[in-house]
Amino acid sequence: MSIQSTSLFHFTADTNPSSWQIVNDGVMGGKSTSDLGISENGHGVFKGHVSLANNGGFASVRHNNQFENVRNFTHVVLKLKGDGKNYQFRLKANQKQSQSYVQEFKTNGEWQEIKLELSDFYPQFRGRKLDIPNFDFTTIYEIAFLIGNKKEEDFKLIIDHISIQ
Repeated sequence: MSIQSTSLFHFTADTNPSSWQIVNDGVMGGKSTSDLGISENGHGVFKGHVSLANNGGFASVRHNNQFENVRNFTHVVLKLKGDGKNYQFRLKANQKQSQSYVQEFKTNGEWQEIKLELSDFYPQFRGRKLDIPNFDFTTIYEIAFLIGNKKEEDFKLIIDHISIQ
């Protein structure tokens, strides 16, 4: 039996990185910096510096990606190469949601396929876990990566694709 898989986003040499939006702690006065570019191999490269200055401490990149019929799937699969640091993958079910649904993952410096169970994505708003149910929606409106490990650090995350299965 084969596992059904559908792409949420696949980076290629033709990907326009401006379809992704950078949101760093500058929205609250912080000094972290980041950008998203495309490597010569056609991978997304999310890199920058997380600063703790001015009560900052995070960098993120997000993409609006309306995907219907999520109930047919159980996992998000990330194919990426990190730098040994922890990151978050985040979902929103619709445009009006203030909370994100979050799962943390650890990179190991090698190419990895990281499988995250949809039902394990927990609700979070401004860094605080909320006392409401985990992700249980029929759509995914937004996907995002965030780094915020409560320390000053440079980071680099190379992303091949994001799928759902």
